[in-house]
Amino acid sequence: MVTRADIGVIGGSGFYSLLDDAEEIELATPYGPPSDVVTVGRIGSRSVAFIPRHGRDHRFPPHRIPYRANLWALRSLGVRQVLAPSAVGSLRAEYGPGAIVIPDQLVDRTSGRAQTYYDIDGAVHVSFADPYCPTGRSTAVATARAGGWETVDGGTLVVIEGPRFSTRAESQWFAGNGWSIVGMTGFPEALLARELALCYTSVSLVTDHDAGVEAGQGVTHDEVLEFFAQNVTRMRTLVSEAVQSLPEDRTCPCGSALDGIKLPFELP
Repeated sequence: MVTRADIGVIGGSGFYSLLDDAEEIELATPYGPPSDVVTVGRIGSRSVAFIPRHGRDHRFPPHRIPYRANLWALRSLGVRQVLAPSAVGSLRAEYGPGAIVIPDQLVDRTSGRAQTYYDIDGAVHVSFADPYCPTGRSTAVATARAGGWETVDGGTLVVIEGPRFSTRAESQWFAGNGWSIVGMTGFPEALLARELALCYTSVSLVTDHDAGVEAGQGVTHDEVLEFFAQNVTRMRTLVSEAVQSLPEDRTCPCGSALDGIKLPFELP
């Protein structure tokens, strides 16, 4: 059995069959338990840890996910690179359902979420100008294109608090700012990964056009889940192939995000 991993996947329940030789591990963190037990196993020659973002029974809504515990648990297992598949709405008419967007920017429109590990014993300021790992992004883009996906390289993910969807006016405002896709879980996940010097890559599946993009009643929860379920097998293949294509040695800036910074505690 694999008890350590160098790659983490944070995704939905449809990803449980992603791993071979899988073992479930219960972990405690200074921030409470993660969303669920962590499943550790292999994809090809790579050791991988998987956490179901919302819990296997989907008990955590987006604003209640224990983001800090999830990322801390992954790092404590040895993870240094994270792939984060998720469902998003499109803010652009040309990005329809079924497109894969690999964003390179992020806008935070959440409120009230614990979004830092460094909230006691002194301030720690990490660079977040470019939220995503450049190596992970290029790997995900190449893998998606090789798999025949309609693939968008770059764009801005705006993360809303949820669990409600956007109003039509909000959606039109987001689109008017030039943002590309909208979701509920990409923040603070990306920032917490940076605060732990992890590589983090968002792999976003467009399930619908957001409310202000096209005329109609707007998206429903059931429609999003149904579309994602229809594509989960293909998404699982995409993530599996991306995992195997990630470099074993990191040469990106993510690993040095904390260099020269005095931390108030030791990282796992």
